[in-house]
Amino acid sequence: MHDLPTDRDLPGDMAVAVLNGVRDIVTERRPVPKPGRGEVLVRVLAVGTCGSDVHYYEHGHIGDFVVDRPLILGHEPSGVVAATGEGATLHEPGQRVSLEPGVPCSRCAQCRAGRYNLCPRMRFFGTPPVDGAFGEYVVLREEFAYPVPDTISDEAAALLEPLSVGVWGCRKARIAPGSRVLITGAGPIGLVAAQTARAFGATEVVVSDVNPHRLRLATELGATGTIDVAKTPLTDAGFEPDVLLECSGVPSAIGEAIRQVGRAGRVVLIGMGGDEIPLPLSHVQGSEIEVTGTFRYANTWPTALALAGSGDIDLDRLVTHRFPLADVEKALTIAAKDPTVIKPVVLPNAQNTPA
Repeated sequence: MHDLPTDRDLPGDMAVAVLNGVRDIVTERRPVPKPGRGEVLVRVLAVGTCGSDVHYYEHGHIGDFVVDRPLILGHEPSGVVAATGEGATLHEPGQRVSLEPGVPCSRCAQCRAGRYNLCPRMRFFGTPPVDGAFGEYVVLREEFAYPVPDTISDEAAALLEPLSVGVWGCRKARIAPGSRVLITGAGPIGLVAAQTARAFGATEVVVSDVNPHRLRLATELGATGTIDVAKTPLTDAGFEPDVLLECSGVPSAIGEAIRQVGRAGRVVLIGMGGDEIPLPLSHVQGSEIEVTGTFRYANTWPTALALAGSGDIDLDRLVTHRFPLADVEKALTIAAKDPTVIKPVVLPNAQNTPA
């Protein structure tokens, strides 16, 4: 348990990191939010940085989502329940939790069909106009705050969000014992996808990238093989997978990867790159390859918790840098300067945090 102030002693305001425009982040004070009915107030302990956070910082938009007013980024949080709103009964103050950052409407056709990740009225942390978790406190509907066992660290609890992306991709690919999987891209998502594929029973998991450091880490985390595509093109690697998890988001590389997939194989597009990609249609049709996209996740947290809690997946190994809230900008830019970066984490309530 973490030491917490009582309801009476909760601060009136808190520090937050606010994106005011392209490459313009400032730390300011805002009132601590009050949990509404069925909500919990969470003191944020760790927040992973994501490529989408970096994209908003560098460009001010992703597709139709435009930062047209001050916005708090961050959608990979963990924390500890500080207070509960009226009618909230699932958690007691002091409970460590991992937060699923998207709250759907629960009423639309997609929600009723169980595809709440496709809810058109989804309110997702750090996605305009919804503020995220680069702050000392957040509020969330209580059922999207999941209790965390002692076997999972605060930082790993934050990374259950990217792990959920990997779980969702492996489910969409129907990975099972005996699957032969190619994962393109050894960033954080590729690395969790590789571990998840092994946990789902894949017997061969080959990861490709151009970064030798990341490929070494992929091997240490359980990949059965790696391909440095800066030296060996996929066409010369001699590996024919029945599943491709495309995690690089590099349009020029996707078509080549799809061509390696064997007959009746499955392709799951996870990485976000350009709006359009070249599709080798004759190979897709002639081999009856299924191609599908993914958008976030649905009903993945229990599985992610079980995998991380059991030790089948190591999330702590992905954390390479830590920053206090005042250095969110450094957390979002360090990957462009250091090829050894995997996952920078922001610790909003830490006073002095070594990078």
